[in-house]
Amino acid sequence: MAEDEEAAVEGEVVEEVEAKRPRRWRRVLLGMGLAAPVLVLGLWWAAHNVKGFGGWMADTLRSVFGNSFVAWLEDTAYGVEDWFNRKTKADAAPEPMWEVPSAVPLPVATVTATASSGVPERPPFVVANVGPMHPSVATDGDGVWVPLVDPRLPKDRVRAYKMFVHPDKGRSWAVTAVLVFDLTQVELHAVAGKYEPKSKTKEAKGYVRKAMVPEEHHDRLLAAFNGGYKATHGDYGMKVDGVTLLRPRPLSCVVAKLKATGELLIRPWEKVEAREPEMLWYRQTPICMYDEGEPHPALSIPSVGWGASSVSKTTVIRRSAIGLDETRRRLYVAIGNHVTGKAIAESLAHAGAHYIAQLDVNFSYPKFLQYDTGPDGKLTPIPLTPNFEYDPTQYVYTPSHRDFFYLTRVLPRETSGEAPAGAGSGD
Repeated sequence: MAEDEEAAVEGEVVEEVEAKRPRRWRRVLLGMGLAAPVLVLGLWWAAHNVKGFGGWMADTLRSVFGNSFVAWLEDTAYGVEDWFNRKTKADAAPEPMWEVPSAVPLPVATVTATASSGVPERPPFVVANVGPMHPSVATDGDGVWVPLVDPRLPKDRVRAYKMFVHPDKGRSWAVTAVLVFDLTQVELHAVAGKYEPKSKTKEAKGYVRKAMVPEEHHDRLLAAFNGGYKATHGDYGMKVDGVTLLRPRPLSCVVAKLKATGELLIRPWEKVEAREPEMLWYRQTPICMYDEGEPHPALSIPSVGWGASSVSKTTVIRRSAIGLDETRRRLYVAIGNHVTGKAIAESLAHAGAHYIAQLDVNFSYPKFLQYDTGPDGKLTPIPLTPNFEYDPTQYVYTPSHRDFFYLTRVLPRETSGEAPAGAGSGD
Protein backbone atom coordinates (compact mmCIF):
# COMPACT_ATOMS: atom_id res chain seq x y z
CA MET A 1 0.00 0.00 0.00
CA ALA A 2 2.85 2.33 0.92
CA GLU A 3 4.41 1.65 -2.44
CA ASP A 4 1.16 2.56 -4.22
CA GLU A 5 0.90 5.81 -2.31
CA GLU A 6 4.54 6.66 -3.08
CA ALA A 7 3.99 5.96 -6.77
CA ALA A 8 0.86 8.11 -6.78
CA VAL A 9 2.72 11.01 -5.17
CA GLU A 10 5.58 10.65 -7.65
CA GLY A 11 3.10 10.66 -10.51
CA GLU A 12 1.50 13.84 -9.23
CA VAL A 13 4.92 15.54 -9.00
CA VAL A 14 5.75 14.50 -12.55
CA GLU A 15 2.41 15.80 -13.80
CA GLU A 16 2.94 19.08 -11.96
CA VAL A 17 6.45 19.50 -13.43
CA GLU A 18 5.18 18.70 -16.92
CA ALA A 19 2.32 21.16 -16.48
CA LYS A 20 4.73 23.91 -15.42
CA ARG A 21 7.11 23.26 -18.33
CA PRO A 22 4.88 24.79 -21.06
CA ARG A 23 4.19 27.76 -18.81
CA ARG A 24 7.93 28.27 -18.30
CA TRP A 25 8.56 28.18 -22.06
CA ARG A 26 5.71 30.62 -22.61
CA ARG A 27 7.31 32.99 -20.10
CA VAL A 28 10.70 32.64 -21.83
CA LEU A 29 9.17 33.25 -25.26
CA LEU A 30 7.17 36.19 -23.92
CA GLY A 31 10.34 37.65 -22.39
CA MET A 32 12.21 37.21 -25.65
CA GLY A 33 9.34 38.82 -27.53
CA LEU A 34 9.42 41.84 -25.23
CA ALA A 35 13.20 42.06 -25.25
CA ALA A 36 13.60 41.80 -29.03
CA PRO A 37 12.04 45.19 -29.87
CA VAL A 38 14.08 46.81 -27.10
CA LEU A 39 17.24 45.21 -28.46
CA VAL A 40 16.41 46.23 -32.04
CA LEU A 41 15.66 49.80 -30.95
CA GLY A 42 18.90 49.87 -28.97
CA LEU A 43 20.92 48.64 -31.93
CA TRP A 44 19.11 51.09 -34.22
CA TRP A 45 19.92 53.99 -31.88
CA ALA A 46 23.57 52.92 -31.64
CA ALA A 47 23.88 52.57 -35.43
CA HIS A 48 22.63 56.15 -35.88
CA ASN A 49 24.39 57.76 -32.91
CA VAL A 50 27.61 55.86 -32.17
CA LYS A 51 30.20 56.55 -34.85
CA GLY A 52 31.30 53.44 -36.69
CA PHE A 53 28.88 51.12 -34.87
CA GLY A 54 26.51 50.64 -37.81
CA GLY A 55 29.23 49.47 -40.18
CA TRP A 56 30.83 47.26 -37.53
CA MET A 57 27.51 45.66 -36.65
CA ALA A 58 26.63 44.98 -40.30
CA ASP A 59 30.04 43.45 -41.02
CA THR A 60 29.86 41.29 -37.87
CA LEU A 61 26.40 39.96 -38.68
CA ARG A 62 27.41 39.43 -42.32
CA SER A 63 30.41 37.32 -41.30
CA VAL A 64 28.16 35.07 -39.19
CA PHE A 65 24.87 34.95 -41.09
CA GLY A 66 25.81 36.00 -44.63
CA ASN A 67 24.84 38.79 -47.02
CA SER A 68 21.24 37.73 -47.60
CA PHE A 69 20.35 37.82 -43.92
CA VAL A 70 21.88 41.25 -43.39
CA ALA A 71 20.17 42.57 -46.52
CA TRP A 72 16.84 41.25 -45.21
CA LEU A 73 17.55 42.74 -41.78
CA GLU A 74 18.37 46.15 -43.24
CA ASP A 75 15.32 46.09 -45.50
CA THR A 76 13.14 45.16 -42.53
CA ALA A 77 14.65 47.75 -40.18
CA TYR A 78 14.40 50.58 -42.69
CA GLY A 79 10.89 49.42 -43.54
CA VAL A 80 9.88 49.73 -39.89
CA GLU A 81 11.45 53.19 -39.71
CA ASP A 82 9.57 54.26 -42.83
CA TRP A 83 6.30 52.86 -41.42
CA PHE A 84 6.87 54.83 -38.20
CA ASN A 85 7.65 58.01 -40.14
CA ARG A 86 4.51 57.59 -42.23
CA LYS A 87 2.45 57.27 -39.06
CA THR A 88 4.03 60.18 -37.22
CA LYS A 89 5.03 62.58 -40.02
CA ALA A 90 2.20 62.23 -42.49
CA ASP A 91 1.17 65.87 -42.00
CA ALA A 92 4.68 67.24 -41.42
CA ALA A 93 5.72 70.23 -43.50
CA PRO A 94 8.89 69.82 -45.60
CA GLU A 95 12.00 71.47 -44.18
CA PRO A 96 14.88 73.16 -46.04
CA MET A 97 18.34 71.61 -45.77
CA TRP A 98 19.96 75.04 -45.43
CA GLU A 99 19.03 78.67 -45.63
CA VAL A 100 18.41 79.88 -49.17
CA PRO A 101 18.80 83.64 -49.74
CA SER A 102 15.87 85.42 -51.38
CA ALA A 103 18.17 86.64 -54.15
CA VAL A 104 21.27 84.69 -55.20
CA PRO A 105 23.85 87.00 -56.87
CA LEU A 106 25.18 85.87 -60.22
CA PRO A 107 28.92 85.15 -60.38
CA VAL A 108 31.24 87.42 -62.32
CA ALA A 109 33.71 86.34 -65.01
CA THR A 110 36.35 83.99 -63.69
CA VAL A 111 39.43 85.27 -65.52
CA THR A 112 40.19 88.90 -66.26
CA ALA A 113 41.83 89.75 -69.58
CA THR A 114 45.12 91.65 -69.42
CA ALA A 115 47.12 93.43 -72.08
CA SER A 116 50.19 91.36 -71.24
CA SER A 117 48.58 87.93 -71.51
CA GLY A 118 45.82 88.62 -73.99
CA VAL A 119 43.72 85.96 -72.22
CA PRO A 120 40.02 86.56 -72.82
CA GLU A 121 37.59 86.51 -69.95
CA ARG A 122 36.36 83.04 -69.12
CA PRO A 123 32.54 83.03 -68.90
CA PRO A 124 31.22 82.68 -65.37
CA PHE A 125 29.76 79.36 -64.29
CA VAL A 126 26.01 79.94 -64.10
CA VAL A 127 23.22 77.39 -63.70
CA ALA A 128 19.50 78.03 -63.99
CA ASN A 129 17.20 77.23 -61.08
CA VAL A 130 15.09 74.13 -61.67
CA GLY A 131 12.38 74.70 -59.06
CA PRO A 132 10.61 72.03 -56.99
CA MET A 133 9.89 68.49 -58.13
CA HIS A 134 6.57 68.27 -56.29
CA PRO A 135 5.06 71.63 -55.21
CA SER A 136 2.90 69.89 -52.60
CA VAL A 137 6.00 68.89 -50.58
CA ALA A 138 8.34 71.77 -51.41
CA THR A 139 9.75 74.76 -49.57
CA ASP A 140 10.55 78.15 -51.07
CA GLY A 141 14.17 77.02 -51.48
CA ASP A 142 13.51 73.83 -53.44
CA GLY A 143 15.41 73.75 -56.73
CA VAL A 144 17.32 76.99 -56.07
CA TRP A 145 21.05 76.80 -56.81
CA VAL A 146 23.28 78.48 -54.23
CA PRO A 147 27.04 78.94 -54.84
CA LEU A 148 29.12 76.39 -52.94
CA VAL A 149 31.62 78.61 -51.15
CA ASP A 150 35.16 77.28 -50.78
CA PRO A 151 35.97 77.68 -47.04
CA ARG A 152 39.66 78.33 -47.78
CA LEU A 153 39.00 80.69 -50.69
CA PRO A 154 35.67 82.37 -49.94
CA LYS A 155 36.24 85.00 -52.66
CA ASP A 156 37.30 82.52 -55.30
CA ARG A 157 35.32 82.27 -58.53
CA VAL A 158 32.24 80.05 -58.45
CA ARG A 159 33.13 76.49 -59.39
CA ALA A 160 30.11 74.71 -57.92
CA TYR A 161 26.54 75.13 -56.68
CA LYS A 162 24.31 73.27 -54.26
CA MET A 163 20.56 72.90 -54.04
CA PHE A 164 18.00 70.61 -52.43
CA VAL A 165 14.71 69.11 -53.54
CA HIS A 166 11.99 67.03 -51.90
CA PRO A 167 11.69 64.14 -54.38
CA ASP A 168 8.86 62.07 -52.91
CA LYS A 169 5.36 63.54 -52.80
CA GLY A 170 4.34 60.79 -50.38
CA ARG A 171 7.14 61.61 -47.90
CA SER A 172 7.60 65.28 -47.04
CA TRP A 173 10.65 64.41 -44.89
CA ALA A 174 12.51 62.81 -47.84
CA VAL A 175 15.08 65.25 -49.23
CA THR A 176 18.03 65.18 -51.62
CA ALA A 177 21.04 67.50 -51.69
CA VAL A 178 22.47 67.95 -55.19
CA LEU A 179 25.77 69.59 -56.10
CA VAL A 180 26.92 70.58 -59.57
CA PHE A 181 30.54 71.26 -60.58
CA ASP A 182 32.07 72.98 -63.60
CA LEU A 183 34.50 70.42 -65.03
CA THR A 184 36.55 73.17 -66.68
CA GLN A 185 37.36 74.39 -63.17
CA VAL A 186 37.20 71.21 -61.09
CA GLU A 187 38.88 67.82 -61.54
CA LEU A 188 37.57 64.48 -60.24
CA HIS A 189 39.90 61.81 -58.80
CA ALA A 190 39.28 58.25 -57.58
CA VAL A 191 41.11 56.56 -54.68
CA ALA A 192 41.02 52.91 -53.61
CA GLY A 193 40.34 52.26 -49.94
CA LYS A 194 42.78 50.49 -47.67
CA TYR A 195 40.58 47.38 -47.67
CA GLU A 196 37.79 47.97 -50.20
CA PRO A 197 37.18 47.07 -52.87
CA LYS A 198 39.20 43.93 -52.22
CA SER A 199 42.07 43.05 -54.54
CA LYS A 200 41.30 40.00 -56.65
CA THR A 201 43.95 40.20 -59.39
CA LYS A 202 47.62 39.23 -59.50
CA GLU A 203 48.71 42.71 -60.55
CA ALA A 204 47.00 44.20 -57.50
CA LYS A 205 49.09 42.23 -55.02
CA GLY A 206 52.03 44.62 -55.29
CA TYR A 207 49.91 47.78 -55.39
CA VAL A 208 50.34 49.99 -52.32
CA ARG A 209 47.03 51.50 -51.30
CA LYS A 210 47.63 54.94 -49.83
CA ALA A 211 43.87 55.39 -49.36
CA MET A 212 44.24 59.15 -48.82
CA VAL A 213 44.27 62.35 -50.85
CA PRO A 214 47.92 62.80 -51.95
CA GLU A 215 49.66 65.52 -49.99
CA GLU A 216 50.54 67.35 -53.21
CA HIS A 217 46.80 67.88 -53.77
CA HIS A 218 46.02 69.27 -50.30
CA ASP A 219 46.43 72.89 -51.41
CA ARG A 220 43.95 72.41 -54.27
CA LEU A 221 41.54 70.09 -52.44
CA LEU A 222 37.97 71.28 -52.75
CA ALA A 223 35.93 68.35 -51.40
CA ALA A 224 35.73 64.56 -51.00
CA PHE A 225 32.84 62.12 -51.02
CA ASN A 226 32.16 58.40 -50.70
CA GLY A 227 32.74 55.80 -53.38
CA GLY A 228 30.90 52.57 -54.20
CA TYR A 229 29.93 49.22 -52.74
CA LYS A 230 32.16 46.77 -50.92
CA ALA A 231 33.31 43.77 -52.98
CA THR A 232 30.94 41.45 -51.13
CA HIS A 233 27.99 43.40 -52.55
CA GLY A 234 28.50 42.45 -56.15
CA ASP A 235 32.22 42.51 -57.02
CA TYR A 236 31.93 45.80 -58.90
CA GLY A 237 35.30 46.49 -60.52
CA MET A 238 37.88 49.19 -59.90
CA LYS A 239 41.03 50.35 -61.62
CA VAL A 240 43.33 53.07 -60.25
CA ASP A 241 46.83 54.22 -61.15
CA GLY A 242 46.73 51.84 -64.11
CA VAL A 243 46.24 48.82 -61.81
CA THR A 244 43.09 46.69 -61.94
CA LEU A 245 42.18 45.78 -58.37
CA LEU A 246 38.90 44.06 -59.14
CA ARG A 247 38.04 43.03 -62.66
CA PRO A 248 35.00 44.65 -64.30
CA ARG A 249 31.78 42.71 -64.29
CA PRO A 250 28.90 42.74 -66.79
CA LEU A 251 25.49 44.24 -66.01
CA SER A 252 26.98 47.25 -64.30
CA CYS A 253 27.49 50.97 -64.71
CA VAL A 254 30.93 52.57 -64.72
CA VAL A 255 32.33 55.94 -63.68
CA ALA A 256 35.56 56.41 -65.63
CA LYS A 257 38.16 58.99 -66.58
CA LEU A 258 40.01 58.83 -69.89
CA LYS A 259 43.78 59.29 -69.97
CA ALA A 260 44.20 61.46 -73.04
CA THR A 261 41.44 64.03 -72.58
CA GLY A 262 40.49 63.82 -68.93
CA GLU A 263 36.91 63.23 -70.10
CA LEU A 264 34.53 61.59 -67.63
CA LEU A 265 32.13 58.81 -68.54
CA ILE A 266 29.14 57.35 -66.71
CA ARG A 267 27.81 54.61 -68.97
CA PRO A 268 26.66 50.98 -68.98
CA TRP A 269 29.83 48.88 -68.99
CA GLU A 270 28.92 46.98 -72.15
CA LYS A 271 28.75 50.28 -74.08
CA VAL A 272 32.28 51.41 -73.16
CA GLU A 273 34.05 48.14 -72.42
CA ALA A 274 36.15 48.47 -75.59
CA ARG A 275 37.57 51.74 -74.23
CA GLU A 276 38.97 50.16 -71.06
CA PRO A 277 42.64 50.59 -72.18
CA GLU A 278 41.96 54.33 -72.53
CA MET A 279 40.75 54.65 -68.94
CA LEU A 280 43.02 56.27 -66.37
CA TRP A 281 40.73 54.93 -63.67
CA TYR A 282 37.27 53.47 -63.36
CA ARG A 283 34.84 52.44 -60.63
CA GLN A 284 31.85 50.25 -61.33
CA THR A 285 28.43 50.59 -59.72
CA PRO A 286 25.09 48.77 -60.08
CA ILE A 287 23.34 49.23 -63.44
CA CYS A 288 23.06 52.84 -64.61
CA MET A 289 19.95 54.61 -63.37
CA TYR A 290 19.89 56.94 -66.38
CA ASP A 291 21.77 56.66 -69.67
CA GLU A 292 21.66 59.36 -72.34
CA GLY A 293 18.79 61.03 -70.51
CA GLU A 294 16.60 57.90 -70.36
CA PRO A 295 15.70 56.18 -67.07
CA HIS A 296 16.40 52.47 -66.73
CA PRO A 297 13.11 50.54 -67.06
CA ALA A 298 13.76 48.78 -63.73
CA LEU A 299 13.33 52.07 -61.86
CA SER A 300 9.58 51.80 -62.43
CA ILE A 301 9.24 48.11 -61.54
CA PRO A 302 9.12 47.73 -57.72
CA SER A 303 9.58 43.95 -57.84
CA VAL A 304 12.92 44.17 -59.66
CA GLY A 305 16.11 44.44 -57.59
CA TRP A 306 18.90 46.87 -58.29
CA GLY A 307 22.11 45.18 -59.36
CA ALA A 308 23.75 43.23 -56.56
CA SER A 309 23.22 45.96 -53.99
CA SER A 310 22.83 45.11 -50.33
CA VAL A 311 19.36 46.67 -50.13
CA SER A 312 16.45 46.91 -52.53
CA LYS A 313 15.95 49.96 -54.71
CA THR A 314 12.57 50.41 -52.98
CA THR A 315 14.15 50.60 -49.52
CA VAL A 316 13.77 54.05 -48.00
CA ILE A 317 17.31 54.81 -46.91
CA ARG A 318 20.19 57.27 -47.25
CA ARG A 319 21.69 57.00 -50.73
CA SER A 320 24.39 58.69 -52.78
CA ALA A 321 24.68 59.03 -56.54
CA ILE A 322 26.80 60.67 -59.23
CA GLY A 323 25.89 62.07 -62.65
CA LEU A 324 26.92 64.03 -65.72
CA ASP A 325 24.96 66.44 -67.88
CA GLU A 326 24.36 65.90 -71.60
CA THR A 327 27.66 67.57 -72.58
CA ARG A 328 29.61 65.82 -69.81
CA ARG A 329 31.01 69.20 -68.75
CA ARG A 330 29.01 69.30 -65.53
CA LEU A 331 29.42 66.80 -62.73
CA TYR A 332 26.61 66.12 -60.26
CA VAL A 333 26.84 64.56 -56.80
CA ALA A 334 23.74 63.79 -54.73
CA ILE A 335 23.01 62.48 -51.25
CA GLY A 336 19.40 61.76 -50.32
CA ASN A 337 17.88 61.04 -46.92
CA HIS A 338 14.87 58.69 -46.65
CA VAL A 339 14.83 58.09 -50.40
CA THR A 340 14.26 55.16 -52.74
CA GLY A 341 16.52 54.50 -55.72
CA LYS A 342 13.90 56.01 -58.02
CA ALA A 343 13.67 59.17 -55.88
CA ILE A 344 17.40 59.94 -55.88
CA ALA A 345 17.69 59.17 -59.61
CA GLU A 346 14.82 61.52 -60.41
CA SER A 347 16.39 64.18 -58.19
CA LEU A 348 19.53 64.16 -60.32
CA ALA A 349 17.58 64.05 -63.56
CA HIS A 350 15.52 67.03 -62.37
CA ALA A 351 18.77 68.88 -61.66
CA GLY A 352 20.01 68.28 -65.22
CA ALA A 353 21.91 64.98 -65.18
CA HIS A 354 21.60 62.70 -68.25
CA TYR A 355 23.95 59.97 -67.02
CA ILE A 356 23.36 58.72 -63.45
CA ALA A 357 24.87 55.98 -61.30
CA GLN A 358 24.13 55.08 -57.70
CA LEU A 359 27.14 54.94 -55.38
CA ASP A 360 26.84 53.76 -51.77
CA VAL A 361 23.84 53.48 -49.46
CA ASN A 362 23.08 53.21 -45.73
CA PHE A 363 23.23 55.70 -42.89
CA SER A 364 26.97 55.47 -42.22
CA TYR A 365 28.61 55.62 -45.63
CA PRO A 366 27.32 58.45 -47.88
CA LYS A 367 28.96 61.77 -47.06
CA PHE A 368 30.25 64.95 -48.70
CA LEU A 369 33.03 66.92 -47.02
CA GLN A 370 34.64 70.26 -47.84
CA TYR A 371 37.90 71.32 -46.21
CA ASP A 372 39.08 74.35 -44.28
CA THR A 373 42.39 75.05 -42.56
CA GLY A 374 42.30 74.53 -38.81
CA PRO A 375 44.22 76.47 -36.12
CA ASP A 376 47.04 73.93 -36.36
CA GLY A 377 47.37 74.50 -40.10
CA LYS A 378 45.90 71.09 -40.95
CA LEU A 379 42.88 70.44 -43.13
CA THR A 380 39.60 70.24 -41.23
CA PRO A 381 36.48 68.68 -42.81
CA ILE A 382 33.21 70.59 -43.06
CA PRO A 383 30.20 68.36 -43.82
CA LEU A 384 27.61 69.53 -46.32
CA THR A 385 24.96 68.81 -43.66
CA PRO A 386 25.59 68.15 -39.96
CA ASN A 387 24.20 64.59 -39.81
CA PHE A 388 26.95 62.82 -41.79
CA GLU A 389 29.06 60.24 -39.98
CA TYR A 390 32.76 60.99 -40.59
CA ASP A 391 36.17 61.12 -38.94
CA PRO A 392 37.99 64.50 -38.67
CA THR A 393 41.06 63.01 -40.36
CA GLN A 394 39.15 60.96 -42.94
CA TYR A 395 40.39 61.03 -46.53
CA VAL A 396 43.33 63.38 -45.81
CA TYR A 397 45.38 62.09 -42.83
CA THR A 398 43.95 58.66 -42.02
CA PRO A 399 43.70 55.93 -44.68
CA SER A 400 40.09 55.37 -45.64
CA HIS A 401 38.92 51.78 -45.30
CA ARG A 402 36.76 52.19 -48.43
CA ASP A 403 37.24 53.83 -51.81
CA PHE A 404 36.26 57.46 -52.35
CA PHE A 405 36.35 60.35 -54.80
CA TYR A 406 37.81 63.80 -54.32
CA LEU A 407 37.72 67.09 -56.22
CA THR A 408 40.52 69.58 -56.80
CA ARG A 409 40.52 73.10 -58.21
CA VAL A 410 41.85 73.40 -61.74
CA LEU A 411 44.31 76.29 -61.91
CA PRO A 412 43.66 78.82 -64.73
CA ARG A 413 45.88 78.47 -67.77
CA GLU A 414 47.95 81.33 -69.01
CA THR A 415 47.47 80.62 -72.69
CA SER A 416 43.96 80.77 -74.10
CA GLY A 417 40.42 79.80 -73.44
CA GLU A 418 41.34 76.13 -73.83
CA ALA A 419 39.44 73.86 -71.47
CA PRO A 420 41.66 72.33 -68.74
CA ALA A 421 42.00 68.60 -68.26
CA GLY A 422 38.86 67.14 -66.82
CA ALA A 423 36.46 68.83 -69.22
CA GLY A 424 34.27 66.61 -71.31
CA SER A 425 34.43 66.68 -75.06
CA GLY A 426 30.67 66.65 -75.45
CA ASP A 427 30.87 63.85 -78.02
